[in-house]
Amino acid sequence: MSSVTAVSKAEQFMKSDLSRELNFLIARMRAIGSAQGNQALKPLNLRVRSYSVLSLACDDISPTQRDLANFLSLDPSQIVPLVDDLEKRGLVTRMADPNDRRSKVILATDSGRALYERARQATARSEDETLSALNTTEREQLRELLTRIALG
Repeated sequence: MSSVTAVSKAEQFMKSDLSRELNFLIARMRAIGSAQGNQALKPLNLRVRSYSVLSLACDDISPTQRDLANFLSLDPSQIVPLVDDLEKRGLVTRMADPNDRRSKVILATDSGRALYERARQATARSEDETLSALNTTEREQLRELLTRIALG
């Protein structure tokens, strides 16, 4: 296939009704961001989801597995293997929740905090790449709007 055909096909897609639907655009941006984030985290043996769990464990908010599932909009059954893997690698630990002994809170270890710092730098570079079409003001506007939508 020639590049002329590929360009005209891309232009056709950009003119489609779907390309103007916000839910599609948000989903496409998420897919692109996740793919680039996973690529950036690959050398650290992390993916976007495991990075998210590690990040929250490093934030000193002592989340339970249920808290993680709710905040990350994942089924609790998806959280368990993520925490299991991080725990097996010595990056997080499960401790009894002082407020409810039936629950476990997820806490980062020193090794987890060190890896998180490296991963955070990698995700920042990935975010810069993903948002390269936007200037600093536009990035902050996007962050503010997405925060209002995603977090109320």
